[in-house]
Formats: sequence, structure tokens, C-alpha cells
Amino acid sequence: MLTGVVLCIHMNHNLAEATVNTRSVISVHTKPETSQRLDKLASLTRRSKSFLANEAIERYLVEEEAFVASVHEGIKDADAGRLMSTTEARAYLQKVTAK
Repeated sequence: MLTGVVLCIHMNHNLAEATVNTRSVISVHTKPETSQRLDKLASLTRRSKSFLANEAIERYLVEEEAFVASVHEGIKDADAGRLMSTTEARAYLQKVTAK
């Protein structure tokens, strides 16, 4: 029994540097409801499903890469002994969020 729908997504690699539009194909298994939502959005925006999926992946990667980099910076700070107590952290957050 098939529980997901396979979407082929064409992703552009380094369009700014590429002289020829190169593409890579990946397959994504998703719920039928997600596929239907993508179909609807593609129709409403007159964009291809590949375009919309690529945009979503690019946005996700930017956010996740930034998050992972922040976690690694935090680990480096902790390893270097740059830590705060709960009381110090609360005071700092109150200071930077006060307006």
C-alpha cells in the first residue's frame, strides 16, 4: 500500500556561477495531503511544483544551517568556559528585551 506520493524536484545549483543551467533531481515521499496542497499552491501562484518545492527547500536550508551554526558556536563557548548561571541569563535577557 502506497502511503506517500513521490515528487520529483529539480533543483538549480549555483545559478549565479553556472554558465549553463544545471539541475539535480531528487525524490521526496510525502503525504497525499501535502502533495495536494502543493498542487493547489502551484495552481494559485502559476508556478511549477518544482519551483515551489525548491524555494521551500532553499528557505529551510538557510534557517537550519544558521541554527546548526549557532548551536556549534554555543558548544564552543561552553567548551571555552563562557557560561552563565540561570540568574545571570535571566538578568541578561531582561536587559536586552527591556524597552
